Amino acid sequence: MDRFIFIALYNMQRPVILVSNDDSINAPGIKALVEVAKKFGDVVVVAPDSPQSGMGHAITIHEPLRLHKVEVFEGVESYQCSGTPADCVKIAIDKVLYRLPDLCISGINHGSNASINVIYSGTMSAAMEAAISSVPAIGFSLLDFSFDADFEASKHFAEIVIREFFNNGLPDACLLNVNIPKLPLEEIKGMKVCRQAVAKWEEEFEKRVDPNGNEYFWLTGNFVNYDKGEDTDVWALENNFVSIVPVQYDLTNYQGITHINKNWNISNE
Repeated sequence: MDRFIFIALYNMQRPVILVSNDDSINAPGIKALVEVAKKFGDVVVVAPDSPQSGMGHAITIHEPLRLHKVEVFEGVESYQCSGTPADCVKIAIDKVLYRLPDLCISGINHGSNASINVIYSGTMSAAMEAAISSVPAIGFSLLDFSFDADFEASKHFAEIVIREFFNNGLPDACLLNVNIPKLPLEEIKGMKVCRQAVAKWEEEFEKRVDPNGNEYFWLTGNFVNYDKGEDTDVWALENNFVSIVPVQYDLTNYQGITHINKNWNISNE
């Protein structure tokens, strides 16, 4: 085929949108996100075959991955993968898709991924893995852990965010962490672009004893927000706004570079 004809045909194609999550391919949240994504392009789903919450950016290296085509979403090519959310995106790009997707969206997660939760989140790690492969990505989360959560407001705001992406794009290596409060649509005040709040989980391991008399430990903890700023994702959510935090996979602390170069006695030889 003539190169210029090929380019013209390529540019006429509908966008390809990869959808993944960490709550499994059978979770209501991913169904809601697929419904939104279908309005914007050709959707392909590659998601875990079982819940993978809290897996962060783990990948599978000591056992094989299983990938099976499934009929879960009407009219949408879908696969379930035995691996982590990051695995799902990796294998989708390498083995499922015929070209890089125009967008990867992850979620809609059942539960918050605001503040420090972004580090532990399988939802955001799926999006992050796409960004590492130069694919624009957005993670969506609803602050409701219930399997029967109402995703109507989340769908409304996901559609707005995805539309803005296709109209205006994102900078290179930038992905979005979008969190939606657990409220009816009419009670949500709008959306705010925020920074990540300085907060953490204050955790402890509760010691228990199983029926055989063997000790085991169960992780418990409380989320503590140390940040009183009104420009954070936690503030936005507590005040009935959708939070949008641009994040990146470059974890370099550039202030640290400046401090060490200025103050430490390190030879450049």
